[in-house]
Amino acid sequence: MKTKKELVIELLKKNLDGLTIIEISKKLKISRNTVAVALAELKGAEQVRIRPIGKAKLHYWKGGRK
Repeated sequence: MKTKKELVIELLKKNLDGLTIIEISKKLKISRNTVAVALAELKGAEQVRIRPIGKAKLHYWKGGRK
């Protein structure tokens, strides 16, 4: 079974236009807090790019193939 972080990575790879935390949590049916934790880990590993648009933040995959 895949970890929640792996599910977030897969979703970001498929959605090249970027996604907000709320969009990710709705699509994966996991809590926003869980998504935020996974994204924070990915950002720390420099695998995710974040672009603020107004109050929202779009998250993009920029990591390698893994």
